[in-house]
Amino acid sequence: MRAAIYARVSTFDQNVSMQIADLRKLAAQRGFSIFREYVDEGQSGGKTSRPMLDEMLNDAKRGRFQIVLVWKLDRLGRSTSHLISLLEDFKAWRVQLISFGEGLDFTSTAGKLFYTLLGAFAEFERDTIRERVRAGLRHARARGKTLGRPRKAVDGPRIAKLRQSGLSWRKISAEVRVPVESARRAYQNAVS
Repeated sequence: MRAAIYARVSTFDQNVSMQIADLRKLAAQRGFSIFREYVDEGQSGGKTSRPMLDEMLNDAKRGRFQIVLVWKLDRLGRSTSHLISLLEDFKAWRVQLISFGEGLDFTSTAGKLFYTLLGAFAEFERDTIRERVRAGLRHARARGKTLGRPRKAVDGPRIAKLRQSGLSWRKISAEVRVPVESARRAYQNAVS
């Protein structure tokens, strides 16, 4: 099987050599041929998009390897939900993940169980955030707070005069600084 190695360090003064050495050794022990080593140096784990991670994901999508080897899961995913998203992509592309540091092999039965648990925790996290947002919105409405972008006052009579003078909707929109549809609505209200 062809394997990709992914390594990352957050700053340029850190070194990936230890990660790479351990992952090469793991690949040799498991009989994997290394397709390519993808290394992001000076890349924060807080970013979901990193140059070599993006390149690796494109190659994974194209089926250029079947296994991804990482030193630790935090080198790959920035959060539980990001990691789950990556695992879902890998699953769709028939790519397995092995994490050296945690001893996780998502090709094994125990790895598949852990994957399921990660998915459950990510779903719990999403649902909890969603419930907090809904509760906050309900509380704000109960206090009489108006939600959403404040409405811009539109001068309907002025729009009606501009329209009657023969200006196009686009020119009227630019003149009064509102979208064309808002200008049309204001015009309809002014002439009704």
